[in-house]
Amino acid sequence: MEQQTSRVSWHTAFVQAFKMELEPYKDALEFSTEHQLTSEPLKIDLLVIKKAPETVIEKNIARIFKRVNILEYKSPEDYFSLWNFHKVLSYTHLYASLNKTDVRDMTVSFIGMRYPRGLFSYFREGGCAVTGTSAGIYAVSGYPMAIQVIESKELPFEENQWLKALRDDLNTERAGAILGKSRGREGELGAYLCMLFRANPKTFEEVYRMKNDERALEEVLERLGLTAKWEERGEAKGVAIGEARGVAIGEAIGEKTAWEKFVGLLEQGYTVDQLKRMSPSVPSGN
Repeated sequence: MEQQTSRVSWHTAFVQAFKMELEPYKDALEFSTEHQLTSEPLKIDLLVIKKAPETVIEKNIARIFKRVNILEYKSPEDYFSLWNFHKVLSYTHLYASLNKTDVRDMTVSFIGMRYPRGLFSYFREGGCAVTGTSAGIYAVSGYPMAIQVIESKELPFEENQWLKALRDDLNTERAGAILGKSRGREGELGAYLCMLFRANPKTFEEVYRMKNDERALEEVLERLGLTAKWEERGEAKGVAIGEARGVAIGEAIGEKTAWEKFVGLLEQGYTVDQLKRMSPSVPSGN
């Protein structure tokens, strides 16, 4: 169940990141998240349709776009397999059939962090050409529709910061840049920021520590609804803000009596920093 929850969160974050990358073209594009092909659970990760086919998109990740564009995303811990490729290809043809769309007016994009060596070998062995068109972007020729593979970790941060940052090893410089760009848009980017905070807690704690503004981090977590969710999992606020001893606190308050004590301290007005210093006195429950 946890693995499925993680997958959904990463994919929702990906959709928001991709929309941010193409924000200058938002009025020219229509986005359909997890587009359902039939009444059965067959869903495309992201379907992007050009409202006006003649619209030219200069963004590196979308230069190949035609009228109908199907995107498949893999989270940092996942990878593209041959079978995944066939699944997406079948979805593409099914969409074309159900919507009476010429596949030559469609594109397919595979987006993930890992270099798909096995998949590229399959393409080449089948007579297809794989050509790097720009940093992190590969065009695959030999199919009726245009296909590209995007290795997100190789994208230039200056041009694709939203997708580039969608990882679980984010550094403080890029985390700080994303926070700056996201300021005031926490509601719109809720899933994206939640996933980044969950995947990189120590990095974001370090960003706010360098700013000497721990309270700001607490406020962001409150707005994103992360604090309450993490407390429900018995990990406490210490984990939510990446406290150095957060895991220890979370374990210490895992049982009912310790949890009640912790909640009581919060209600009395103790800060997270104070609880961190008090953590050695909290029962371990062992």
